[in-house]
Amino acid sequence: MKKIGLGFLSAGVILSLAACGGGSDSKKDAAKEDNKSLTISVAEGYVDYVNDIKADFEKENDVKIKVVEKDMFDQLEALSLDGPAGKAPDVMMSAYDRIGPLGQQGHLAEVKLGNDSDYDETDKAQVKIDGKIFGEPAVIETLVLYYNKDLITEAPKTFKDAEALAKDPRFEFAAEAGKNTGFLAKWTDFYYSYGLLAGYGGYVFGKDGTDPSQVGLNNKGAVEGITYATKWFQDVWPKGMQDTTGAGDFVTNQFTTNKTAAIIDGPWQAQAYKEAGVNFGVSEIPTLDNGEPYQPFGGGKAWVVSNYSKNKEVAQKWLDYVTNKDNQVKFYEATNEIPANQAAREVAKGKNDELTNAVIAQYANAQPMPNIPEMAEIWSGAENLMFDAASGKKTPQETADAAVKQIKENIEQKYQK
Repeated sequence: MKKIGLGFLSAGVILSLAACGGGSDSKKDAAKEDNKSLTISVAEGYVDYVNDIKADFEKENDVKIKVVEKDMFDQLEALSLDGPAGKAPDVMMSAYDRIGPLGQQGHLAEVKLGNDSDYDETDKAQVKIDGKIFGEPAVIETLVLYYNKDLITEAPKTFKDAEALAKDPRFEFAAEAGKNTGFLAKWTDFYYSYGLLAGYGGYVFGKDGTDPSQVGLNNKGAVEGITYATKWFQDVWPKGMQDTTGAGDFVTNQFTTNKTAAIIDGPWQAQAYKEAGVNFGVSEIPTLDNGEPYQPFGGGKAWVVSNYSKNKEVAQKWLDYVTNKDNQVKFYEATNEIPANQAAREVAKGKNDELTNAVIAQYANAQPMPNIPEMAEIWSGAENLMFDAASGKKTPQETADAAVKQIKENIEQKYQK
C-alpha cells in the first residue's frame, strides 16, 4: 500500500510539475506575443500616415503594428485608468504641455532621443522635465500673423505699422464711432497675449519655466505689455474685443469678411481661412515698439510611450523611426504640420510655403511652454489678466498683481506642502 501511495504521489508531483511547466511556457509565449505587436494610438488625421510608413518598421523589427484611432487628448486623459487595466496603447502622441505632468505622475516611460543631433535646445526642453526625457519631438507650432493680400500689399513689419493700419478709414467699425479693426489680436486670451508680455520682459516661471516660486507676470515688463495692450482695447478696438469668450469669433468673422487687414492667430486656423476664400498671406508677428520680437509660446506634439507598455524596447525604436528625417518629411507632406526634426524642417522650408516658413521663423523667437504641473494655475489665474485692465476696472499694475496673487495662492495650496 505504501508503494502504491508513493506511486500516486509521484504521479501527482509529475502532473503538478507538468502543469507548472505549462503555465511557465504560456507566460513565455504570451511575452513573445507581446513583443510581436505594438499598438499605436493617433488622431484621425494621422492614421493614413502611420499606415503608410509602418510596413518597413514591421519588417525590420519582426513586429505587427495595430493602429488605433482616438483623439489625442481623450487618449491622454484615459491613460491613467487604461494603463493599469492593460487597455492602453504602447505609443501615442502628446501635446508638449501634457508631457511633464504625465511623466511626473508615472504614466509615461522615460525615453531617449534617437535623433538627438536633429533637435535644438528649445525642442529638447519641450519633452524634458526634472532632467528626464519623456518623448521625442514631432511637431512645432506657434502663433503667426495673417494678412489679407486684397487689402494690403505686405504684412506689417512692426507694431508701428499695425498702429498705422488702425488709422486707415477703410477699417472703421461702423457700429462704434471712433473704433477700428485694421489690426486685431485676441489678447484677452493669455495664450495669445503672452508673446506681448514676454517681449516686454514678462515671464511665467523663473529658471526657464522650471521654478514656480517665481512668477513674472507682474514685473515691470509684463505691466508695460499690459499697458500697451490696454491702449488698443480702450482707444482702438470695438467692445467685442474685450469679450473673453467671444473675441476669437469676432476676430475670425472680421478677417473672413475682409473687414480687417491683419490678425494674430495659429496655424490651425489656415484651413478655415482657405475655405472662407480669403486671399491671405502669412508672416512673422510684427516687432514690438521696444524693438524686441513678439515671443509667443512654442507648442506642438511629441511621440510618447506608455509606462504600462510591455514592449518599451520596440516602442523606443518606433519613436526613433517615426521622428527620423525621412519620416518627418513624409509627415509634413501628409499633414502640412511643421516637423520638429531640424533636418526635416529645412526640407519643409525649401517648399516655400508661406505658413510653413512663418511658423519656423516665429518659432525661433518662441518660448517653450512650461511643462510642470503648476502651469495649470497660470491658465486659471491669468484669465482676467488683460480683461480687468482693458475694461478699466483696474490699472495694469493692479490687474497683474491680482493675477499673480491668485496664481501663487493656488500653487501654494495645491503643490506645496
